[in-house]
Amino acid sequence: MNKAAIIVNPNAGNKKLVENIHEVVKRLEEKYSKVIVYETKEVGDGGEFLTKIAGEVDLVIGAGGDGTVYELVNALCPLKKRPLFAILPGGTCNDFSRAIGMDQDPFKAVEQILEHKVEQLDVGHCNADYFLNFWGVGLITQVSTNIDSQVKDRFGRLSYYLSAAQTLKDYESFNLEIESPDFTYQGDAAMLIVGNGPFTGGVRAFFPDTDIQDGKFDILIVKEPSLRLIWDALQSKLLKQIPSSEEIHYYKTGRLKVKASPGQLIDCDGERHAHTPAEMVNLEKYLSVIVGNFPS
Repeated sequence: MNKAAIIVNPNAGNKKLVENIHEVVKRLEEKYSKVIVYETKEVGDGGEFLTKIAGEVDLVIGAGGDGTVYELVNALCPLKKRPLFAILPGGTCNDFSRAIGMDQDPFKAVEQILEHKVEQLDVGHCNADYFLNFWGVGLITQVSTNIDSQVKDRFGRLSYYLSAAQTLKDYESFNLEIESPDFTYQGDAAMLIVGNGPFTGGVRAFFPDTDIQDGKFDILIVKEPSLRLIWDALQSKLLKQIPSSEEIHYYKTGRLKVKASPGQLIDCDGERHAHTPAEMVNLEKYLSVIVGNFPS
């Protein structure tokens, strides 16, 4: 068996990729005896396609943005036997493709896929969801909920921070309780981020030494809703320092339980359909992925 499948989201931001997917197929056919394209029409199609073909192909390529990757990974991870996974970035932020060093030009990313450099990467598992980039509650959830689609299309990564400034006007903290083998926390919080990958909203933000092969999450707690504190956390990352402040807490752990009062809407790699409480575990080196310039 030497077959590959491309699951493409025609509604992803990069229309050039969708319109020229035949060029991608032509290039992949130089390595694979058969390349089949599945085009999604609505949410859920990608996961259904993957579940049906997983035992028939060697490689599944997600062609789209972070939403497409999330859907495919959540269909792929529960399987006992999983085909190799790869990404052709086609969205606005493309967080996980950046984390694994894929060229953001999808036609150059095809060449990286053909080089076939494979790594075993960590995956976060929370209740019924798997995630590659981040899990969060509080301010980060409100930011992603409040992003205007037109602003996102126009400003891309910057839209997350424009939205943050607007969100802070009416934001209230919540009570947060965390239990893990490595630390505990109980008190007020404005935001909790559980990071697996280094990128959030297309920006390498918040965490100074993220490693997606160490079996550990990076945990960031911001106690007060303040742009200054968020900027301090970003600056710490840019300076490769662990955030240091009474209002910012940073930890690493491979397992944790989270409770919040009042209950909080969860943002899991940009998808928002569940609420706290939650229990998470880092599945160390769980998924076989074709990478580019990794570690990036």
